[in-house]
Amino acid sequence: MNTSQTIRVMLVDDHNVVRSGLATFLRAYEDLELVGEAKNGMEAINLCHQKKLDVILMDLIMPEMDGIAATRAILAECPHIKVIAMTSFEEEELVHGVLAAGAISYLIKNVSADELAKAIRDAVSGRSTLSPEAARVLVQATRPAKQPAFDLTDREREVLDLVVQGNSNQQIADTLVISLATAKAHISNILSKLQVSSRAEAIAYAIKHKLVTL
Repeated sequence: MNTSQTIRVMLVDDHNVVRSGLATFLRAYEDLELVGEAKNGMEAINLCHQKKLDVILMDLIMPEMDGIAATRAILAECPHIKVIAMTSFEEEELVHGVLAAGAISYLIKNVSADELAKAIRDAVSGRSTLSPEAARVLVQATRPAKQPAFDLTDREREVLDLVVQGNSNQQIADTLVISLATAKAHISNILSKLQVSSRAEAIAYAIKHKLVTL
């Protein structure tokens, strides 16, 4: 991650108008710097070798190489980069595909400028952002039914609630006045008990089974 205060961002989208609009959004914030643009996944991979990037805003439906394949390839070589999927589509296959490829967040293109800026900052801090549409796809997806695991301790429920709210591990530790290691241990236990492999899946599971109050 960039050690300065400025977050270096690249836009990947095959539509010039979309890139222009997103670029205008980014220039409104002093801590966000647009350092590259690409029209498809292949161009994005090439630019990753030339630019020092913190965050990529990645479209999913593009010619030559789509966003899911590009995300997987980029993160295989540059795992420090945070990829935010940003698309007009909310199909289950796309949501699951790009999150499985390693994207930290999934946004729909009707997001506001402030929401986008917050998602970028949160991504750099390791926090996921799921659009309401993407969250709905995740919780409504047809999959083998899991036996709901509600054997969380009171403390684990507190931690899960903070995870759903988008807090980082350090913020959870600070809020609950516990060590960072303890916060991480609680999250590991939660993922294990809910039989999920990521924070995004834990959020979707918690919402679906009403383990938290929104």
